[in-house]
Amino acid sequence: MNGAAKGAIIGGVFLAMVGGAGYGVYALVGDAGGSDTRTTGATGTAAPGKGSGPVSDKDVAATAKAFFAAWAAGDARAGADLTNNPGEAQGALGDFTARAYVSKVAITPGTQTGTTVAYSVAAEVTYEGVTKPLAYESKLTVVRGNTTGLPLVDWQPSVLHPELQKGEKLRGGAPASPPVKAVDRKGRELTAEKYPSLRPVLDSLRKTYGERQGGKAGAELWIEPAAQEAPRRTLLTLIEGKPGQIGTVLDADVQAAAEKAVLKFPQASVVAVQPSTGNVLAIADHRADGFPASVSGGRAPGSTMKIVTGAMLLDRGLVAADKVAECPAEVQWGGRTFTNLKGFKLDGETFATSFAQSCNTAFIKQIKPVDDDDALPKEAREVFGIGEGVEWKVGVPTVDGKVPDATGPAAAAAYIGQGQIQMNPLTMASITATARTGVFRQPVVVKASLDGRTLAKATRKMKPSVAAQLVRMMRLTATGGTAQGAMSAVRGSDKGAKTGSAEVDGAQNPDSWFTGFSGDVAAAAMVEGGGHGGDAAGPIVAAVLNAG
Repeated sequence: MNGAAKGAIIGGVFLAMVGGAGYGVYALVGDAGGSDTRTTGATGTAAPGKGSGPVSDKDVAATAKAFFAAWAAGDARAGADLTNNPGEAQGALGDFTARAYVSKVAITPGTQTGTTVAYSVAAEVTYEGVTKPLAYESKLTVVRGNTTGLPLVDWQPSVLHPELQKGEKLRGGAPASPPVKAVDRKGRELTAEKYPSLRPVLDSLRKTYGERQGGKAGAELWIEPAAQEAPRRTLLTLIEGKPGQIGTVLDADVQAAAEKAVLKFPQASVVAVQPSTGNVLAIADHRADGFPASVSGGRAPGSTMKIVTGAMLLDRGLVAADKVAECPAEVQWGGRTFTNLKGFKLDGETFATSFAQSCNTAFIKQIKPVDDDDALPKEAREVFGIGEGVEWKVGVPTVDGKVPDATGPAAAAAYIGQGQIQMNPLTMASITATARTGVFRQPVVVKASLDGRTLAKATRKMKPSVAAQLVRMMRLTATGGTAQGAMSAVRGSDKGAKTGSAEVDGAQNPDSWFTGFSGDVAAAAMVEGGGHGGDAAGPIVAAVLNAG
């Protein structure tokens, strides 16, 4: 062999390292298999020595080089011993060939930045005589072992594949659930490739409805979730199955707008709902962790919750949109001081203006007149269909909001959407839809008639006078209040909104919340750490409303 190619027989396969000194391309040629042969010895690369303090560039390079060689050789034990979690790493590396059916793999190291090394993987997956290519990029970090002092790969599931999260596994073969062909309300196909945010939605629909809709399984490579109830995520189709067709109420145009809008901000989520039907028109998330926070998250919604609080106060006759409501700069309740943003106050203004300007104190001052600890949870449950004892059956897994009983400072925090209140864009979009029409209609992704499931109901409709005042206040917020900036971009005159900024313990910036309606579309968005509601979440909602 010349200086450009060297090789070694490891575990019954030929491992080729192409390139000169330093990194090369590590490739497994032939059937993958496990072996106890030490990769460092097989390649002639000396293992990095013990030490203390930060690992050197040389140690990072040597450790990554040895790990790539072991991985490419199918030597799970040798690769695992080069990590700081050998037990977990050995299982994952072994499954890469044994249970994910990877028959060939070539690892090409890229740029080393400090202790992190990027690399690309070009693999082949073979099952029942069918072979398909699999390519992706990932990275690893080298750290100093706590007990050994050796430089070791910091083992994370993403080392094996960038989409793997804690507790998840790569698996291949014939999946339990057949594929589905999902279409929107106009019959247009919805795919994860075109609408990435819908991947967990489509996987869930597959798990629930694939076989019911006449589908037959093929063969795939997928990510097995950590939670048993969570759907699998398909990475590669090896043998096409027969998909069962399922109709959703999603709208491809609104979905496309939502996908584009959330890309403008990290950790962003949005949901659009049709108030007249409860149909979910779009679900989109842009998050590094892939979590569907849009429908499964739960965080304090800030002042967007004042829609529910305002309805409760109007319902009890304690306030009226056109009557003066006191809005001081601060107010005491339960030994805690609550203030408005930048300490602003309103003198002689109506409750509608306090709502539009998001005056916290105007709402908290009503706690004593209410004199009922479960007033807010009762309003949320009975009118908005959210709270304890109410279970939504959307057609995909969701978290349906939390509005617990509260007293003292916790009650004051709840009135302005803080404390123990938990919402997500789906529940806030539903709240806005209910405010828009005065009637709760449980959101759905697939119609209940598909499987005969029973939808949640609210025990009473919103009083017509309450609904009229609530819509008027939301319109004022959109045209002359805190939502004016974002909503000015929304076409048409029939529009309303509410902003929210929710402080989260330990976070540098508050979460940005925004919810609004335009015609027969309601949408809500949340950007973790996004700041003021109108700055980050607002433009997302505006873009989605325009698409509807």
